[in-house]
Formats: sequence, structure tokens, C-alpha cells
Amino acid sequence: MILSAMIGFLAGLAAVIIKNLVRFIRNAFENHIEFSEHFFLYLLLPLIGLLLVAIFVKFILRKKVDHGIPTVLYSISKRNGKIRSHNIFSSVVASSITVGFGGSVGLEGPTVATGAAIGSNLARLLRLNYRQVTLMLGCASAGAMAAIFKAPIAAIVFALEVIMLNLTMASVIPLLISSVTGVITSYLFLGQNTLYSFHIVESFNLSEIPYYLGLGIITGLVSLYFTRIYIFIAGIFEKISTWYIKMIIGGIALGSLIFLFPSFYGEGYDVINSALQGDTGYLFENTFYAGYEREFFLMAGVLLLVILFKVVATSVTFGGGGVGGVFAPSLFVGVNTGLLFATVMNYFGANLNEKNFALVAMGGLISGVIHAPLTGIFLIAEITSGYALLIPLMITATISYATVRLFQPTSVYTYQLAKRGELFTHDQDKTVLSLMEVTHLIETNFNTVKPDATLGELVQVISKSQRNIFPVIDTENHLLGVVWVNDIRHIVFRPELYDNTYVRDLMFMPVPSVSPKESMEEVAHKFQTSSNYNLPVIEDGKYIGFVSRANVFSKYRTLIKEFSED
Repeated sequence: MILSAMIGFLAGLAAVIIKNLVRFIRNAFENHIEFSEHFFLYLLLPLIGLLLVAIFVKFILRKKVDHGIPTVLYSISKRNGKIRSHNIFSSVVASSITVGFGGSVGLEGPTVATGAAIGSNLARLLRLNYRQVTLMLGCASAGAMAAIFKAPIAAIVFALEVIMLNLTMASVIPLLISSVTGVITSYLFLGQNTLYSFHIVESFNLSEIPYYLGLGIITGLVSLYFTRIYIFIAGIFEKISTWYIKMIIGGIALGSLIFLFPSFYGEGYDVINSALQGDTGYLFENTFYAGYEREFFLMAGVLLLVILFKVVATSVTFGGGGVGGVFAPSLFVGVNTGLLFATVMNYFGANLNEKNFALVAMGGLISGVIHAPLTGIFLIAEITSGYALLIPLMITATISYATVRLFQPTSVYTYQLAKRGELFTHDQDKTVLSLMEVTHLIETNFNTVKPDATLGELVQVISKSQRNIFPVIDTENHLLGVVWVNDIRHIVFRPELYDNTYVRDLMFMPVPSVSPKESMEEVAHKFQTSSNYNLPVIEDGKYIGFVSRANVFSKYRTLIKEFSED
């Protein structure tokens, strides 16, 4: 509990530092530059930001800065919960520069990554076991989310829904402590006001249920578009091997989009607040097409373009080397989707409260983009004090999640890990198997024989062995086959065959074999499909030992017990 409080405080402090760094950079520009008179800065500043991030990562840090939440999921899946220590500060610096100079991403992911790095390294310093390390990562993530959004309940739900592997009752108290400590830290430094100012004028009406169902489908499809475009653009940038070409292409693309749509500049929280008030003036502010706000079709068209191209702006920010998160872009796309939906419905005769639908659609996008409906529901309710709209939030978030799952089984966080077969955080069996290594389970107490040995010589070896399998190897230790005692039981007591029967006539080549570099999931599959009790371990054709089904199962049960202990 003491550790969880410490981690919650440090994660909250990281959130405060990131927020203030971005605010400092933004204020430095806004106090000296009038953007309405210097449109070209929208083209220039994002490129400068990506260049500074590249300089920091390539020439100062000289280590890769991974994106927030995928880093945490990967560390749980493949690194026993270990996160490199530089992530304690590198994500703070890189994300602050990215967003401060106009990068169209959020700060939530880097804040979670920073908190998780603190939790991981503190746990490693104290030599905690894997289950405790995983819990510390969950506590850090909850503390960071609670601090950045001032939403302690949603932070706990996020830790359970997106980060955590296996919750026990003993995990609940540390999560609560971290979340509360994180949000109190944020209150101390950033004030107690909610993130988004929202006042419910019209409460939920049962007659609007069909519209919220429709909004759920729409936000699900927009979430699908978000995920697919994000994956597509990430794939394009992955094919570019030179970092500065990525940076130039990403910077130019991002600057061009911000020039056309200035609302893409930075996190976009001011835009979201305006949309929640039903004010669409942000769509035209500092643009060359300002003055046409009153034209319905133009306004609806710009709203649609903002929804479609915000995803592109976020993706090219990442592709160009920027560091950030997708929470804020998801909220941005969501609020505009809800506003567009209600505006169009009202144009055709409905009488919907545009503010309510803008708010509820934010929950739908969070639910669909990160595949976390409960997080979407509680996050939006908390950050806007919109609990009176909890039922519409539940309807829209659920339908959105169900819609996107029909077409996209993975979220923007998990698609790369799932693609490589490394997404184990929500599958206890796979995670336990990933912690087991073939090299630690190899048994070598098998007596070997040569292929030219006689049956009599083999009987002598059998009499001294405690195993019933005998590897047959040549002079260079290549495995030629094995002899199984059960196969020769009928001749082993016939001395007249001892001198004229040879091992090479009694052996067989076992199938399948195992490489010491294979994953335990593959080994388990081979045991299942072959029904063998022992599999030979071979590297470059040479015999190393055997892996037994009993030994693997015993180790598996030991790890499962460690996972399940409170």
C-alpha cells in the first residue's frame, strides 16, 4: 500500500510536469506570435517540433522512445514487466515538445508510460516478483490516468480493462490508493476543476434511444476508420528506413493539415470544450475560409473533413517521430462526430440536444478506438460531470464497441503486438507460457548410445539408467534417433540376439523436435498434437537434451499459483 501511494504520487507528478511543460511552450508562442496574422507558422512549427524530438531521441538520448500504452502492454507480455529506466523522463520531454509545437496527439499515453516506468523500475529495485511488478504497472497506469484526466474511477477501470492481467481482491486496494493519490496530486498543482466544462440542460429522454443506438453504430464505424487509417499510415512510415525522411514527410504533412484546419494544433482540449458548448466557431477560426460559419452545408462539410483528417494528422505525427497518445485525438474525433450527427438529424426534423450527443459520442470513440467500453463510459462521465447521461453513454459505448469488433479484433494499442503474436496481457495461459523458457526446462540425464552399439551393450546402458529413452548420437553429437525401452522389451531378455542386433536397427527418429529458441506456447502445442511425453531438444542438428511434458506442466502450475496468490 505504501508503494502504491508512492507510485500514484510520482505518476501524478509526471502528469503535472508534462501538462506544465506543454503549457509553457504554448504560452511562449502565443505571447509573442499572432497566429491569425502569421498562418505560415502552422506549416513551420510542427516540423520544428518533430526535428527537436528527433535530435533529442537520436543524438542526446540515443535510445528509442516507445509509445505509451503499447510499451506497458509489451513489457507485461514479453519483458516480465520491465521498462527501461530512460522512459521515466524521455516520454515527458519528447511528448511535451511534440504537443507544444503543435503535434496532433495527446499526453495521456506518455503520462501512463512515465508512470509505468516509475512503477517498473521501483519494483525491480525492490526485487518484487512478476505478479507484484504487474500490479505496480497497473497502479502506475491508474495513478497517471487519474492525474491527467482528474478521473479516479475511470483510471481504475482503465487499469483493469486495458492494462491489468489478472485482478484479485488484494489488487483493488493498491489500485484505489494509486488512483486517489494521483488525482489529489493533480488537484494540488492543477486545481480541482473538471477537464471539460459541461452543464446538462436537457436530461436523457427515452424517445432518444433510437438516436443513441444510431450514434453507437456511427461512432463504431468512425472508430474502425480511425484504427484502419492509423495502421495504414503507420505501415507506410515503417517502410521508410531513413529517420530524417520520415521526419520531413511527417512534418510537412502535419503542417499542411494544421494550416487547413488550425483546430488540429496540439491536444485540442479547447476545441473539445467549444464543441461541448455547441459552438462551431473553432472550425473557421484562423482559416482562409472564415466568415462562412452560418452556411449549414459548409459547416457540416468542414465538420466531416475535420473528423476524417484529424485521424490522418494524428497518424502522421506518430509516423514523423512524434511521441504522444491517442486518447485526446479520440475525444476530439468523438465530440465532432456527435456534433455532426445531432446537427444533421436536427436539419432533417429531429429535436436533439447537440451538446449531449457531442458528449456521448466521445465515450463511443474511446470505447471503439481502444476497445474499452467501460473506460469510455466512466471517463466521459467523470471528466465532464455528465453522470445524468450515463444511460446514453452505456448504450452508445456498447454499440460502438460491438460494431468495431465485427471488423477489427485489435485496438490501436494492440494491433502490432497481436500481429507479432506477443499480445498476452489478457490471456493468463499465454502469459504464463511466455514466462517459461525451453533452456530452463531441458533435462540432460539421458544416457546416450552410438548407432553401431550392439543390443548387449545397450542392455548394459539400460541397467544403469533411470530413464526409458536413449538418444542415439554420432561422434559429432548429432541426434540420429532414439531407442525407447517399450519398443525393445520383447528382445531385451534374449541373450542370443545381443551380439548380432544393433542399435541402428532399433532406433527411430522422434517427431516433432524442439529448438531451444522456440516459445513455450509452440512447445505446448507440439505436446498436444503429438501426444509424446518427451520431446528432444536439437540445435543445428546437435542433441542437447529432452523436454518432458511432466516438467513443463509442473513449472506451469507453479507459475499459475504465483499469479493467483493474493
